[in-house]
Amino acid sequence: MKSFRRRRPVPAGLPVLVLLIAAAGCSSADDSASAAVPSPEAKVAALCRSLDKVLPAKVDGLSRRDPEPASALTAGWGNPAIILRCGVPRPAEMSDPEADGVEVNGVGWLLQKQNDGSFRFTSTLRKAYVEVSIPAKRTGDGMAPLVDLAPAIKKAVPAGVAD
Repeated sequence: MKSFRRRRPVPAGLPVLVLLIAAAGCSSADDSASAAVPSPEAKVAALCRSLDKVLPAKVDGLSRRDPEPASALTAGWGNPAIILRCGVPRPAEMSDPEADGVEVNGVGWLLQKQNDGSFRFTSTLRKAYVEVSIPAKRTGDGMAPLVDLAPAIKKAVPAGVAD
């Protein structure tokens, strides 16, 4: 006994429509952030991978949304994104005795205002340099992002001088 299934005709444009919808979902026009991935030595990279595991899901009330390319050395929150990069080189400005610095919940930071109104903070006196960039649209929140990040940094990146 043979069994027959009736096939419904598929509209000619449907496969093309499905393909277009799938491509739009993968489009880079979704304002996803990007960040250069640092390339530190192995010891620092290990500290950064440990940091990535303990970073908060939210910073300043913003959900984690990591930048491209994906890496355990970078993280992001919100849009426009607050970007964290771990294992960055020591900024030359750290040698300047007139440089601006702050301490937030036990983590020291070099503060650098950028020409576009954004701020870049780089951790000081830690075994790895952690850089946090706060876009100009988010600078009104003050130090809130650093307050949220301090516990993870203290847990994963020991105090001391980076090599």
